[in-house]
Amino acid sequence: MDILYFAWVRERIGVPREWVETSATTVAALVEELRGREDRYAAAFADLSALRVALDQELSDFDASLNGVREVAFFPPMTGG
Repeated sequence: MDILYFAWVRERIGVPREWVETSATTVAALVEELRGREDRYAAAFADLSALRVALDQELSDFDASLNGVREVAFFPPMTGG
Protein backbone atom coordinates (compact mmCIF):
# COMPACT_ATOMS: atom_id res chain seq x y z
CA MET A 1 0.00 0.00 0.00
CA ASP A 2 1.10 3.56 -0.65
CA ILE A 3 1.97 5.52 2.52
CA LEU A 4 2.18 9.32 2.39
CA TYR A 5 3.76 11.55 5.03
CA PHE A 6 3.14 15.28 5.34
CA ALA A 7 4.68 18.23 7.21
CA TRP A 8 6.83 17.31 10.23
CA VAL A 9 5.95 13.62 9.84
CA ARG A 10 7.71 13.67 6.45
CA GLU A 11 10.64 15.59 7.96
CA ARG A 12 11.15 13.04 10.75
CA ILE A 13 10.86 10.01 8.48
CA GLY A 14 12.83 11.59 5.64
CA VAL A 15 10.63 10.61 2.68
CA PRO A 16 7.32 11.99 1.39
CA ARG A 17 5.92 8.56 0.43
CA GLU A 18 6.77 4.90 0.24
CA TRP A 19 5.25 1.59 -0.78
CA VAL A 20 4.79 -0.76 2.17
CA GLU A 21 3.95 -4.46 2.16
CA THR A 22 2.02 -5.07 5.37
CA SER A 23 -0.02 -7.71 7.12
CA ALA A 24 -1.61 -5.05 9.38
CA THR A 25 -5.40 -5.08 9.44
CA THR A 26 -5.88 -1.69 11.11
CA VAL A 27 -4.17 1.69 10.98
CA ALA A 28 -2.98 1.20 14.57
CA ALA A 29 -1.35 -2.12 13.64
CA LEU A 30 0.31 -0.45 10.65
CA VAL A 31 1.67 2.29 12.92
CA GLU A 32 3.11 -0.38 15.25
CA GLU A 33 4.83 -2.06 12.29
CA LEU A 34 6.26 1.27 11.15
CA ARG A 35 7.41 2.22 14.67
CA GLY A 36 9.41 -1.00 14.80
CA ARG A 37 11.32 -0.26 11.59
CA GLU A 38 13.74 2.43 12.76
CA ASP A 39 14.12 5.22 15.30
CA ARG A 40 12.96 7.83 12.78
CA TYR A 41 9.59 6.08 12.48
CA ALA A 42 9.34 5.67 16.25
CA ALA A 43 9.92 9.43 16.60
CA ALA A 44 7.34 10.30 13.95
CA PHE A 45 4.67 8.09 15.55
CA ALA A 46 5.55 8.70 19.21
CA ASP A 47 2.42 10.76 19.94
CA LEU A 48 -0.63 9.66 17.94
CA SER A 49 -2.73 12.43 19.49
CA ALA A 50 -0.63 14.83 17.38
CA LEU A 51 -1.46 12.98 14.15
CA ARG A 52 -4.36 12.53 11.81
CA VAL A 53 -4.83 9.79 9.23
CA ALA A 54 -6.66 9.58 5.92
CA LEU A 55 -7.50 6.35 4.11
CA ASP A 56 -7.90 6.76 0.36
CA GLN A 57 -8.19 10.54 0.95
CA GLU A 58 -10.96 10.25 3.57
CA LEU A 59 -10.28 11.27 7.18
CA SER A 60 -10.34 8.24 9.42
CA ASP A 61 -9.44 6.87 12.85
CA PHE A 62 -6.47 4.81 13.98
CA ASP A 63 -8.74 1.85 14.75
CA ALA A 64 -10.06 1.79 11.15
CA SER A 65 -9.69 -1.30 9.00
CA LEU A 66 -7.17 -1.35 6.16
CA ASN A 67 -9.26 -3.83 4.18
CA GLY A 68 -9.26 -2.65 0.56
CA VAL A 69 -7.31 0.53 1.34
CA ARG A 70 -4.78 1.59 -1.30
CA GLU A 71 -3.41 4.78 0.29
CA VAL A 72 -2.74 5.86 3.87
CA ALA A 73 -1.70 9.44 4.65
CA PHE A 74 -0.33 10.68 7.97
CA PHE A 75 -0.30 14.39 8.82
CA PRO A 76 -0.59 16.81 11.75
CA PRO A 77 -3.94 18.44 12.51
CA MET A 78 -4.75 21.38 10.27
CA THR A 79 -5.71 24.82 11.47
CA GLY A 80 -7.58 27.44 9.51
CA GLY A 81 -6.47 30.96 8.91
